Amino acid sequence: MLPESFITNILEKHMHTRAFPATSEIKKLFTKIVLTLFPEQSKIHFKTKAELNAVFESLETGLESILHSMKGELKESPEILAQKYFCQIPEIHELLLTDVEAMVQGDPAANTDYEVIRTYPGFYAMAFYRLAHGLHQLAIPLIPRILTEYAHSKTGIDIHPGAKIGRYFFMDHGTGIVIGETCTIGERVKIYQGVTLGALSVDKKMASTKRHPSIEDGVVIYSGATILGGETVVGKESIIGGNVWLTHSVPAQTKIYHQANSKLIKG
Repeated sequence: MLPESFITNILEKHMHTRAFPATSEIKKLFTKIVLTLFPEQSKIHFKTKAELNAVFESLETGLESILHSMKGELKESPEILAQKYFCQIPEIHELLLTDVEAMVQGDPAANTDYEVIRTYPGFYAMAFYRLAHGLHQLAIPLIPRILTEYAHSKTGIDIHPGAKIGRYFFMDHGTGIVIGETCTIGERVKIYQGVTLGALSVDKKMASTKRHPSIEDGVVIYSGATILGGETVVGKESIIGGNVWLTHSVPAQTKIYHQANSKLIKG
């Protein structure tokens, strides 16, 4: 028999914890959005506009239902937020198509869009990140983190939904990549496995400040590199070599890498 004080404490939590839809319900809804947008991943293919419209209406209703369970924490009504979110879906889809193009063009091993969409963990992580970022922009709490952590568990790629990532983004291999909440990434950036775009400090007082680096257009960051700090800017078309530790800004078209003697070299 468990101690009565323990049972009392747990019961208190059950009685006062707010109602919230199951994580599995959220995963199911957004997985269906991904499968609807990218039938390459699904065995269910729709044949008419009416069918497809009905599916999107059902998905919007599903999101509205989820939001109703947390309406006390929302800045607008669940109905309005669900409508606003689904108005973003065409733009999110278009952004993901640019990511697919970047993967096909940037990876010699990639043969087709179909292959990338069907098999690449980087695409899967980006699909959930871009959907989660849309929710984050509407100040919808918790659900964005549930989605990106779900993708993290599936791919080993950890992208905070608050990060801002431009078009044609490519993560090669992807495993172990970490992209922090206030990170900003430009267009046509390529990042290899094990890269961390993080904060110099985990001090809670910095929660409302820019803590993570800015990566400008056309930058390539090779595996194992760590770039830290909210004031750190990697200039356009720079190349950051493998295992580099960087906590200061570098100008455009800079090459930074380690030689065998472990000294940091600027090219």
